[in-house]
Amino acid sequence: MARAIWTGSVSFGLLNVPVKLYSAVSRKNVSFRELRKADSSRIRHRRVAEEDGEEVAYEDIVKGYELAPEQYVILTREDLEELDPKKTRAIEIEDFVDLDEIDPIYFDHPYYLGPDKGAEKAYSLLVHAMTEQRKVAIARFVLRNKENLAAIRPMDGVLTMATMRFADEVVSPETLDVLFEDGTEPKERELEMAKQLIDSLASDFDPSRYRDEYREELLALIERKAKGEELVVPAAAAPEPTKAPDLMAALEESLAAVKSEELGAGAPDAPAPQGKAGPKPKGKAASAGKAKPGTKAAGGAKPKRSAKPKAKAKVRAKASAPAGTKPKSRAKSKSKAKTTK
Repeated sequence: MARAIWTGSVSFGLLNVPVKLYSAVSRKNVSFRELRKADSSRIRHRRVAEEDGEEVAYEDIVKGYELAPEQYVILTREDLEELDPKKTRAIEIEDFVDLDEIDPIYFDHPYYLGPDKGAEKAYSLLVHAMTEQRKVAIARFVLRNKENLAAIRPMDGVLTMATMRFADEVVSPETLDVLFEDGTEPKERELEMAKQLIDSLASDFDPSRYRDEYREELLALIERKAKGEELVVPAAAAPEPTKAPDLMAALEESLAAVKSEELGAGAPDAPAPQGKAGPKPKGKAASAGKAKPGTKAAGGAKPKRSAKPKAKAKVRAKASAPAGTKPKSRAKSKSKAKTTK
């Protein structure tokens, strides 16, 4: 069961709802220890002074802001404590906005907000009101001596809260050193092909479809090495960027690949095409059944008597053809006349 990492209250207007804060993320990172290669002895990191290499105790360390190379403004713990945000237990809601107005780039870390003991009714009221209004609350709160901006919204009957980045922490795309040369504007046909490719890959989002394949392979590698297996890892070739002249060809091949996958996926359920013959009969009877009435077998020999019933069936099938159809040869017409007798 998840444990609360913080307790406080959601506050807006005169309403205060006591809540507990839970992390909504369980990290699955694979951690390693630093060891000496020769004997697998653990590596310890120590704080040492750059001037003389001597180890420095934690209480003798101060923080300095570098104004210029080797010029610092020293700040003690007392200085920093005076500027620490006021430690309150309130998540103060400042605004309610539409979720679509918040770009996902501003979201940082997700949490759950659960009701504290005795606050279930007020908590449920807040959840239902925000759900019906379809609004997201923008709030401020202090966690670990740091002021945080947060977005609170209802989801599946509970409140979720995501810490957010402040506006000056988000880098504007205008600062990127991206230069678009003349001729980079896509052609209409290229754009249509790209849109078709996007549409062919469009689907509903299902988070369970996506796994951390690198972590799974890393854990499998650790398990194999623990069993003493010898490992040979082939070098993976880096994908080459698509060149401009090959853009249309790459789009066409991508679309064709997606369509072939769709056809392959639907092949088992697809009905057999009409007009195709069933399984071919085996042996000599098959070749006799294929022979046309009145025709000779290989080498000029006449068909055997045992083959006549099949030839007769063939002739009856021809008799059902539309009226006025002329026989193709004299031999066929004679054979037909002989059979009807």
